[in-house]
Amino acid sequence: MKTYDAAAVSGDDGMPADTLKIEPQIREMLSRMGEDPDREGLLKTPERASRALSFLTSGYRTDVERVINNAIFTEESDEMVIVKDIEFFSLCEHHMLPFFGKAHIGYIPKGKVIGLSKVARIVDVFSRRLQLQERMTLQIAECLREHLQPLGVGVITEAQHLCMMMRGVQKHESVALASAMLGAFRTSAQTRNEFLSLVGHNTIK
Repeated sequence: MKTYDAAAVSGDDGMPADTLKIEPQIREMLSRMGEDPDREGLLKTPERASRALSFLTSGYRTDVERVINNAIFTEESDEMVIVKDIEFFSLCEHHMLPFFGKAHIGYIPKGKVIGLSKVARIVDVFSRRLQLQERMTLQIAECLREHLQPLGVGVITEAQHLCMMMRGVQKHESVALASAMLGAFRTSAQTRNEFLSLVGHNTIK
């Protein structure tokens, strides 16, 4: 079993996000909120907000194949590989408010391994969309299964949701957990428990 800290392996592919060009709509939104979009502090807000939303939704316009970029290698190892504490930031599709946290990913190779930084990049692709945490977690797992065809994949995400913290029930300390267990991580309690233990979660039967 090999465990890696995502902070040490995540790089910057330098892929710029497309600009959404929604400055007029943001300017109108500011007016409808009762603001003056012509005042000094808001003059460049439509441009800034457009660029920010472009980045935060760039996953829609990112090709997973390009992200992986052939960084899949033949390797006969069948020991569990884990990349944990991958930070992510996403937008809740219900309120377009942020949720953020960490992803923990493990897989058991079956003749193929993937470059470690690419695991973190795959998280970026699916988190930079309007999302549900549960769906994002499964999409990450299914992407790895499709490209590696491993013996199993396990993904756990833990996140705080500003739609719960800033509005609604306003529970500031709540953390949501979601998991996707495929292959051996679903069928073998021993494999699943090893993964859960190594990423710092209690084992389950």
